[in-house]
Amino acid sequence: MSQAVMFERFPAGCFTPQTRETFSGVTPQYAPGNRMVMMPRCVVRFEKCEGGFKIHCCCEDQADCATLQELCNLSSDGLCSCCCTKNGIPCCQVFLCWGTVKCELTKDGCCITCTSGDKGCCDMLQACCDCLDRCLQQGCCCYVAFGGTTICCGK
Repeated sequence: MSQAVMFERFPAGCFTPQTRETFSGVTPQYAPGNRMVMMPRCVVRFEKCEGGFKIHCCCEDQADCATLQELCNLSSDGLCSCCCTKNGIPCCQVFLCWGTVKCELTKDGCCITCTSGDKGCCDMLQACCDCLDRCLQQGCCCYVAFGGTTICCGK
């Protein structure tokens, strides 16, 4: 059975002073429509590699895996980011904007590689890998996104 989760998707910049209380009943001021999106749940793992690091997103459920892979196919051209949350509060967010990002499909999900030929950028990428990995070790949930579209969440 699929372990996908539902979450409410907000377009960038939708929180204005008038809409910041969205969760307490105030309606956001943007186009109407379905703001709910299904997101596959998976196991996320970070691994250093030569020139940067890899993000492994692995699903146990075939339906979640197919959803993850379809989301990767549709949105992997955009900027990749990872956001770790603890008790629903974002505590670490990394935008992989100073490296080359490749997304490869695997038998149980995907592998996202971010590398740079520049020594300084490589060091920053590997430091981000350490930080994200430490967040997961401390029980955070990690959301991986391409171009603002979350492709999976996991621990």
